[in-house]
Amino acid sequence: MVPVGIQTAGIGGLGFQEIAIIAILGVLLFGGKKIGDLGKGLGEGIRNFKSALKGDEPPVEVKKEEVEAKR
Repeated sequence: MVPVGIQTAGIGGLGFQEIAIIAILGVLLFGGKKIGDLGKGLGEGIRNFKSALKGDEPPVEVKKEEVEAKR
């Protein structure tokens, strides 16, 4: 029986130590830069999905090279 006031389960039944080990393994396997790029891509995807649900027009992204090429 677990004493009152002590929580043993974290995300999906995983404790802090398990989550920390998984995070360390992820950094070792993929590297810090790649994980940052994955997070950035995931954030952009979620943002685009939410704006599509709202029916907003996505902002037009014009690259600097395209603007200079048209001059």
